[in-house]
Amino acid sequence: MDRAEQSTSPVLVYGLLLLGIVARLVPHPWNATPLIAIALFGGAYLSKRWAIVLPLVIVAASDIALGWHSTIPFTWGAFAATGMLAWWVRSHPSAIRIAGGSLAGSTLFFLVTNFGVWLTQALYPHTMQGLWQCYIAGLPFFRNALLGDFGYTAALFGFYALATARRPATIAAR
Repeated sequence: MDRAEQSTSPVLVYGLLLLGIVARLVPHPWNATPLIAIALFGGAYLSKRWAIVLPLVIVAASDIALGWHSTIPFTWGAFAATGMLAWWVRSHPSAIRIAGGSLAGSTLFFLVTNFGVWLTQALYPHTMQGLWQCYIAGLPFFRNALLGDFGYTAALFGFYALATARRPATIAAR
């Protein structure tokens, strides 16, 4: 059993679940939710099982309210893959790895979900040019995702680091 499996707190898991579900249901800029950050954080600090299960439970619960769509396999898969991507962060958590994981998760989500839109919907011709058009049309959403993912990732990892930091020992007065 690794360090994360031993320290997975039910309060932390339920808090992240609540944050993720509520954030998807309240009004927010397109693609600016904490889900990539939660998947990355869960993969880095919770058990490997929770790295995959946590984002999937969040999207399943919120998709019940938001509605089912043809790109569910792509969105859900991208979130689960980000949880697995976080295992790279877990091995040596650092600001560079966390930022790199956030960028990789955002990019992965953009590429996979836009491919899903192109493949499952009739918005674009099913040609390489149509796929390219789909990616170009998704760039404003990608910008929002990058900003949201970096912000939420910094907040989650930062607050967790502050909350779990060891207090310096009291220095005896001379």
